[in-house]
Formats: sequence, C-alpha cells, structure tokens
Amino acid sequence: MLCDRLFATLDIYDDYAGHSAAVNMAIDEALLNLATTPSIRFYHWPSPALSFGYFVKFTAVAGWQRERELVRRWTGGGIVFHGNDLTYAMVIPANDPLFGKSASWIYEQVHRALVNALAETGRRAAVTPGDAAHAAPAKIFRMPFRRANSGQTASHCFAQPVNTDVTMNGRKIAGAAQRRTRRGLLQQGSIQGLEIDDGLADRFARALSANCEKRRPNDKLLNVARALARDKYGAASWLRRW
Repeated sequence: MLCDRLFATLDIYDDYAGHSAAVNMAIDEALLNLATTPSIRFYHWPSPALSFGYFVKFTAVAGWQRERELVRRWTGGGIVFHGNDLTYAMVIPANDPLFGKSASWIYEQVHRALVNALAETGRRAAVTPGDAAHAAPAKIFRMPFRRANSGQTASHCFAQPVNTDVTMNGRKIAGAAQRRTRRGLLQQGSIQGLEIDDGLADRFARALSANCEKRRPNDKLLNVARALARDKYGAASWLRRW
C-alpha cells in the first residue's frame, strides 16, 4: 500500500437519503462514469431489498418479489440481502495508478482497511486467507428459492466466505463484487452481521486514505443516475435480463 493507505486522496459520499434499490445502483454507476478521483459512497436501504449479480438468473430470485425490492447489479457475484447492512460503492478512475493493480489485490487491500477500521473499536475481524479461500467455491451453499417454483438456485454471498472476504468469529461479515470498464473500477460491497456503529463508515474511509474529503452528490451525478434508474436498473428488461 502507499504510505500505509491505499489511496493518496479519497472523496467520501455519505448518502443516506433512502433511495430505491434501482436508484442506489444507478448512483454507483454514475459515480463510476463521472468520478475523476478515487471515491467511496456509503448508503443504507430504506426497506428490505435483494441485489443479485449480473449473471444470476432472474428465476433464482423471483420468489422474493413480494417481500423485497429486487435489483440486478452491474457487478458480478451472487445474491445479497439488504436491510440493516452498511453498503458502499468504491470507484477507482482509470487515471489513478491503482487502476492498474489486479482486481484481487484491490479487493484484498480494501478488506484489510475494513479490518483495521473495526480494530479501532476493539472488534477482531480477519481477511480470509488465500489457502482457505481456494477451497471455498466447492463449499458454497446453494440457497434454494422454492417460492420461484423454477428449480433454480443462486449463491447466497454471505453463506460462505471466499477469497479474501472479511470474517468475524468464523462468520462472513463483508464481501464485494467488481466491474472494470475503460472509465475505472467499481467495487460494490456490503457489511452486515454485526452491530454497525455510526462511525464505522468514516473509520473505514480513513483507513483507506489519510486525506479524505467529504462530498455531496451534485446535480450532474444525480441527473445521470436518474436516467440510469429509469432506463436501466428500474426496467423489467434489465431485471429479467437472464
């Protein structure tokens, strides 16, 4: 890491306005498209939601439509139940030196920063070691969604830790998924299964960079996000893409 921190500078967006699932995903993508410096956005969910990875079949999650707001992520991975979790979207623009690092290296360093942030309040978490994680894919619990009446299954992202996830007392508490484009890298992550205090987001951000700057989503970002929410994330064609 650079000077014991991942980023030289980091813009922080504390965005707890209570957006819909589609708008949350849209703001994350808009941030990827527009950010010119490394940025992290923290947010909550106003009602129970379920996000699922880009390649997950809709039939695997359709049974939850009456209970949760569903949204397909642009990033990969399996399914994540959202409610009381702290969710974040981290963006590394293509003009930043860290963009050239491997996705797995970035994933691990971000999670090590989270472990450091938790340690500040005496909570002992750990990054899943690579040798243990290599065996994890074969053990991933396939969670059946019987309400869908489809026979499809999908991986519940928090059922089993995999490569360099964060665990506490043997249980996964943080994982993430990524998308890399010519504009930059987007990592969407969720922290759950523990008491999340009000200062965790700030400690996490400052474990990533010693030079953090608070930002607010500007009109340009929100306008791009609204269009993405309307035309992409809120559209049935996207939700049922596969």
